Amino acid sequence: MDNMTTISGRQQKEYKRPKKDEDEEDALNEEDDQQAEKKAKVEDLIDPEKFLKYTRGGSVKTKNVRDRKLKTRLKQREKQFTQAVKQAARSEYLLTEESGCLEVEGTETTFSVKQKEIVDSVDISSAQKHFNLHLAEFAPYKINYTRNGKFLLISGQKSHLATIDWQSKNLGCEVHTQQSNRDACWLHQDRFFAAAQKKYVHIYDNLGTEIHVLKDHPNVLRLHYLPYHFLLTTVGKNGHLHYQDTSTGKSVSKIRIPHGRCDCMTSNPYNAVIQLGHANGTVTMWSPSVKEPLVKMLCHRGPVLSLATEKQGVYMATSGLDGLMKVWDIRTYKPVYSYRMKGKAAHCLSISQRGLLAAAYGPKVVVFKDALRMKQGMPYMRYMVQGGSNITDIEFCPYEDVLGIGHSKGFSSILIPGAGEPNIDALEANPYESKKQRQEHEVKMLLEKIQPELISLDPSEIRKVDRANDEVKQEEKDENMEDVEFQPKYKKKGRSSTGKALQRKKGVDEHSKRDDRKAKAMAEKKKEREKQQQQPALSSVDQVDPTAAALDRFAKK
Repeated sequence: MDNMTTISGRQQKEYKRPKKDEDEEDALNEEDDQQAEKKAKVEDLIDPEKFLKYTRGGSVKTKNVRDRKLKTRLKQREKQFTQAVKQAARSEYLLTEESGCLEVEGTETTFSVKQKEIVDSVDISSAQKHFNLHLAEFAPYKINYTRNGKFLLISGQKSHLATIDWQSKNLGCEVHTQQSNRDACWLHQDRFFAAAQKKYVHIYDNLGTEIHVLKDHPNVLRLHYLPYHFLLTTVGKNGHLHYQDTSTGKSVSKIRIPHGRCDCMTSNPYNAVIQLGHANGTVTMWSPSVKEPLVKMLCHRGPVLSLATEKQGVYMATSGLDGLMKVWDIRTYKPVYSYRMKGKAAHCLSISQRGLLAAAYGPKVVVFKDALRMKQGMPYMRYMVQGGSNITDIEFCPYEDVLGIGHSKGFSSILIPGAGEPNIDALEANPYESKKQRQEHEVKMLLEKIQPELISLDPSEIRKVDRANDEVKQEEKDENMEDVEFQPKYKKKGRSSTGKALQRKKGVDEHSKRDDRKAKAMAEKKKEREKQQQQPALSSVDQVDPTAAALDRFAKK
């Protein structure tokens, strides 16, 4: 005990930590200051224009909010939004490539620049992207690019199908179907494509071998593929919108369109909702899980000729036989701008990844820059097909400054500077992928496949919680069950004849009516019981009638 020393209370107050602990704390403070300085320098590097580009409205004012908990939550949420905007603006420094554009000097206009002048001024690899295919024997042609922009599919109306590696000009396969082709599109990869022929829809592989015939899709006029859902959608003369799952081979939904024949179809890339243009000037939006249109818009005074929607799903462009081309805001379903085309009405529309809008009428193509966000007084570029051939289809090539044109004399590829996305997302669509990467990507797509029931106008609904009570859910379930008509199951050995099936159907109807009567009787009894419970209970003295005699209880009633 003599060798040990104790510290009194007064000495504890005056006790100082060792110098080693103070040095460690100073070092930690210096590190925090350095990190704060680095963070401030990084924030200073953010371009104010890029910061405004990702900003969505002003900040929430919390000055007049009295609830402290709500005030702190609003401040935290605003802080998260600001941090997200900063990260989005900062991520643009990783995008090393920049989109091109066409610039002129003085009073010269961009639409007066010809394709020959552009080809002479660009490098050799870019100049080779401008070419023409003279195929008047099997024309007119429909075209479709793969998602990564590497392969081109051309479909001639006179029984000609071909796939091309359009940059190297190598022919993939060539098929003569011996019947007219109305449309064609690629499936989830460049290994399969579908063709809508005179009678049915046929599926081919990349070698030109027919591997399947979809006889449930007769008289199809338009094809469209939803890659994230593995759904092939068709519409045609019979007025049916048909969804076919290409991963399982099963039919998902078949919807009767009230407007009859339809030959104008596209999809919203944001929510995978199918958009149809009809002869009465309306545009309808459809989901496979709903038998009625989600939205019905009156867009033109005449038949709708073409539709196109940008990748963000905000703006939609339509053209009609009334000679107008309109830009619509899908969020409000109201027109934003309208253009009147000189001469013929625009019968083909296409929107590029960078927001360029191309419209074709007759043998001419007009391209507008930033036409979705502000009305343009003059076009960005113009092009006229050689020989005055009528254009039947146009499409921008993904990740390339190229516009493909299918016309009555073959196919043309022209250069449109600034049309394609310069920075490629290799996890989304990689034009340089190897065979191994393609196989892994296909497996990943199947694992991440989105179910057709999730297609809706607002994809964020899946994150919301249904707070309805059990009674409301049961009522909704009963309402949905009333709309479903009972269909007797097919049985063998003569048990599915017309009379037997009708007898089973009547039995099910009688059973459902009996259940309804029981449910009504139970509900009435429950109401009577509740009424009796609500009435005040009478005492034994109150229940006795004072005027009654003692022997009245034995009297016959």
